[in-house]
Amino acid sequence: MYTKDEIFKQIKNILVKEFDIDSDKLKPESLLIEDLDLDSIDAVDLVVRLQKIIGCKVEPDDFKQIRTLQDMVDAIEKIVNKNH
Repeated sequence: MYTKDEIFKQIKNILVKEFDIDSDKLKPESLLIEDLDLDSIDAVDLVVRLQKIIGCKVEPDDFKQIRTLQDMVDAIEKIVNKNH
């Protein structure tokens, strides 16, 4: 089971290491597309990496409303709690 803080740290770590995004830009309210320049392919790649960490399958519908990093943290936390 992961806390929201742990999930945020995991996402932040992936974005810094794999997507070369400056950690100073990564705040809960950061917009994935507008602030972080992630496109839909980047988002899929990020979800695949998160699935490996959390050990849960993430459905595309779970991410339809994701706009910010906090939205992503909330969605992942919901998936983890539902599956564990």
